[in-house]
Amino acid sequence: MNMLTFFAVGLMVHLVFFGSIFDIYFTSPLVHGMTPQQPRLPAPAKRLVLFVADGLRADSFYKPDANGSTRTPYLRNVIEEKGSWGVSHTRVPTESRPGHVALIAGFYEDVSAVAKGWKENPVEFDSVFNESKYTWSWGSPDILPMFAKGASGDHVYTHTYPAEDEDFAAKDASKLDTWVFDEVKNFFQSAKGNETLLSQLHKEKIVFFLHLLGLDTNGHAHRPMSRDYLENIKIVDDGIKELVSVIEDFYGMDEKTAYVFTSDHGMTDWGSHGAGHPSETLTPLVAWGAGVQQAERVTAQNFEDNFLQEWKLENFKRLDVNQADVAPLMSSLIGVPIPLNSVGVLPVEYLNSSNHFKAESMLANAIQILEQFKVKMAQKKATTLSFLFTPFKLLPESEQADFIRRARSLIQHGNYHQAISVCRSLMSLAFEGLSYYHTYDRFFLGVSVVFGFVGWTAYVILMILKTHNSLHKPSTRKEKVSKDALLPKVFVGISLMIAFFLLIQASPLTYYIYCLFPVPMWYAVCKEYRTCKELLNSVKSYPLTQSIGLLVMFIVGIELLVVSFFYRAMLTLGLIALAGWPIVSKLWAQTKTRSVCWIVACLFLAMFPLMPVVGREPNINLVTGAGLFSLIISSFFLASLWKAKSKTSRNWRDFEVYFFQMLNIVLCTFVVNSTHSSLSLKQGLPLFNQIVSWTTLASSFVVPLLSSTLLLQRLLGIFLSLVSTYLLLSTGCEALFPLVLSWLMFVWINMEQETMQFKGMSPRLKLSNIDFSENIDISKLRQLRLDDIRRSYFFVFFIVTAFFGTGNIASINSFDPASVYCFLTVFNPFVMGALMMWKILIPFVIVMCTFETIQVSTQLSSKSLFLIVLVISDVMALHFFFLVKDYGSWLDIGTSISHYVIVMSMTIFLMFLSVLAQVLTSKRILLGGKLKLHFV
Repeated sequence: MNMLTFFAVGLMVHLVFFGSIFDIYFTSPLVHGMTPQQPRLPAPAKRLVLFVADGLRADSFYKPDANGSTRTPYLRNVIEEKGSWGVSHTRVPTESRPGHVALIAGFYEDVSAVAKGWKENPVEFDSVFNESKYTWSWGSPDILPMFAKGASGDHVYTHTYPAEDEDFAAKDASKLDTWVFDEVKNFFQSAKGNETLLSQLHKEKIVFFLHLLGLDTNGHAHRPMSRDYLENIKIVDDGIKELVSVIEDFYGMDEKTAYVFTSDHGMTDWGSHGAGHPSETLTPLVAWGAGVQQAERVTAQNFEDNFLQEWKLENFKRLDVNQADVAPLMSSLIGVPIPLNSVGVLPVEYLNSSNHFKAESMLANAIQILEQFKVKMAQKKATTLSFLFTPFKLLPESEQADFIRRARSLIQHGNYHQAISVCRSLMSLAFEGLSYYHTYDRFFLGVSVVFGFVGWTAYVILMILKTHNSLHKPSTRKEKVSKDALLPKVFVGISLMIAFFLLIQASPLTYYIYCLFPVPMWYAVCKEYRTCKELLNSVKSYPLTQSIGLLVMFIVGIELLVVSFFYRAMLTLGLIALAGWPIVSKLWAQTKTRSVCWIVACLFLAMFPLMPVVGREPNINLVTGAGLFSLIISSFFLASLWKAKSKTSRNWRDFEVYFFQMLNIVLCTFVVNSTHSSLSLKQGLPLFNQIVSWTTLASSFVVPLLSSTLLLQRLLGIFLSLVSTYLLLSTGCEALFPLVLSWLMFVWINMEQETMQFKGMSPRLKLSNIDFSENIDISKLRQLRLDDIRRSYFFVFFIVTAFFGTGNIASINSFDPASVYCFLTVFNPFVMGALMMWKILIPFVIVMCTFETIQVSTQLSSKSLFLIVLVISDVMALHFFFLVKDYGSWLDIGTSISHYVIVMSMTIFLMFLSVLAQVLTSKRILLGGKLKLHFV
């Protein structure tokens, strides 16, 4: 199998394994076909007003300021005099879309749906808005449209401002909120002269939704502790006070309006959100008006946190809810069916109504949850053979009916509290059943994926051994024919049996892929049974202690990388251990200068994993320092190249490219400082800075191809291009990371040259004379050695260090949105996400180009070393697959899944980056008369 074919097959295999996690853990929880549960009793409110202050933290809202005064005098008065309050607990990911879906639709949207877009709905879902008679909404174009598109009919009306207004560099982001308040006031004013609208506004079961994005925008731009953010809270409070007055006057103080104020998610001190920190998952909830329980004074409350004393609210009853519980609360207040897919439990403590109404509402909630359970069970039963189907034993059909009958009987006899208790028990069992059927096929799919994963890894190991060791001995023709003829028939039979089993169960197409994929993997392994036999015989010839020692070292090395995903400080320990490599390998005696450089570079790089990944304040001085260091390093490097060449061999065009790149670093350093200064003064992002930033990004892929393909010169060109882009994406100490990493990578290249000489394998050429573009089949020059496993491990270790050196990619909120402000400040999640992803990949490319250099300089084919890397990374991925869990906190569940996704993504990226590294190092654009790409 040639390299291109192997790359294609390997990519397909890893894409399948990567996709499997979404079918196993990220499947949509939604089912369809349930019957809406219409409330039996009249609702206390005719209309509902929902205020969602995007990005508002609970502590920022409730906690008094330094003087002991409240920032929200109106809502504070509501809490103390006429409403109910508490904390709404969100789930991860703490982002705007899933937060609003939980609030308005009552279910926690799966991550795969979040990844598909902010505005479009990957799946249709029911919501409070959809069940209402009419809904009018004002706010962000990123949130409002998804609820209008998910509604049946044409009764959800949206009013949004232009997307360009969501600018993190705006002078005053609170204008997003004042725009909403002004539009709503104008709406009610205009309704007085519009008979059709006036008639609609006096209907029952209507909703007004005000999405207030100013706090989220100010929090990202200035941090939640900033004056801008805190003053924005006051603006929201004033706006709500004025708007409530307008609404009450419009409806003649009929006391039939219910109000709910909350937030979709919080925000960390450093201005980000997405993970499970309490500052992100604790949001305020205040409800008042028609049907809402009025403020209740208490003498003592039992909560594990100390917020009550801190917020000065210890004497006012606190009622906490899960975020999805807000949807059934709003439905009950205005008398519409609870959204069909809601998993929220009605917080009856918030209702100021008869016990009969509370019991009937809870029963409707319980039946709505039970309907989902029934549909889920029926779907799973229809796609499973009857003798293999195992129903959820805690809630059989007979007990379902008993629960309903018992609850109705208790309500009829006036035992409302007991009826509510029965409904809670029914919902608890139904939730367990929903989880049971939602994860019904998880074990089956997991076994299939693991079986295929092990088969693939075994095949890669055999491929390495077969290519680089003389293990395979030709067997007799008779033995070969008999075994080779039987093997395909056996595996074809297995494939047909699996396909037939899946067919009669009406399994989804993806199930065929996961279950049939291991078959060709293991067929390829079994075809090499003679290689396996010889391998076992050769292992027996090795001393037992040596074999065990190598195995232990391999396992410890892999575990160090696995643990580093949880504790970044492990990378520091690993780098300290790597610093001792020249001493352990006895290279110290041969080259003291380079060994000292290696040790110092390892120790410098070891400091970065100890630095905090979150909460860092921007420090543009460090970015400026990184730019100056880059210029100094490149100047010395360029001077040495200049001296190493005679006057006749100097290529002026190459040096012109380097000078241009160095000038670009100066310009990028200026742009970073200028942008930071402009945003601090709230003057927006200068157009010149934006043009320079995007031009630098685009040219960083092309300019290195203009330089010479000689090893040292090409590496300099790549370094200068990548560093200039990285500077534009930096806000502090992380700007120094690629400099230190590049230093260590350069020393590593030289150390490997010394290692070759130390092992008695003289390098083909000196580093300065190696040309990347030379088309030499170096795979024929030597076989794999144990030292190549060490090289491959170093590479994987440095890749993981590049991943976690300046941030924790497993946590969304460890990357500061301010990193992209040189490119754009208007909210665009996909462009911003792509830019931050490229920032993450730049250290990857540095390591990848280094590895490409080592492959060339150590006279070994890229395919051979890459296969070893593939085995190491796949073993890590398999380890993380077993660490995935679906219990515990939602943060633990999300983290365990993200680690597997990261390792799989890393493996897939490495395949692409290996191609990118080859292009960056070996291809050249010649400017001679006309532009052409030089392939030699």
